[in-house]
Amino acid sequence: MATVEKMPMLQEGYEKLTAELKRLKIERPQIVDAIEEARAHGDLSENAEYHAAKERQGQIEASIADIEDKLSRAQVIDPRDLSGDKIVFGATVTLHDEDEKPVRYQIVGQTEADAKSGRISYNSPLGRALIGRRVDDEVEVTVPSGDRYYLVSKIEFI
Repeated sequence: MATVEKMPMLQEGYEKLTAELKRLKIERPQIVDAIEEARAHGDLSENAEYHAAKERQGQIEASIADIEDKLSRAQVIDPRDLSGDKIVFGATVTLHDEDEKPVRYQIVGQTEADAKSGRISYNSPLGRALIGRRVDDEVEVTVPSGDRYYLVSKIEFI
């Protein structure tokens, strides 16, 4: 029997997905109304409004199905409940790159990742390389721009 893969995420990510699902479900009847209105204009073969509304309806239905799937597999993790000396999902890690410049990342779920704000997915190349590491471990990561080297200097659960 197939097992369902859990999708780890922070509470904030779960709430964002829930809000997006609610928004899409509110938009759903509006699209149905737009389709009905466009259908009333007559010939559907040359009716751009009808085709645009049908396309948007498909996008909304696909997004709703995707979000519902993610929420059903969600495993909400609170980093403050975690501890230890290894990097795990939810940990905030301070690294030093080759230039001794500190960089700080939190290991988060795929839907929450935003490298610019210091949040990387546990599935990203760097995220995978960091999981299980300890303070003073050296980490080598191959990224599109080449190999990068980091030294783990701090692990926090905040």
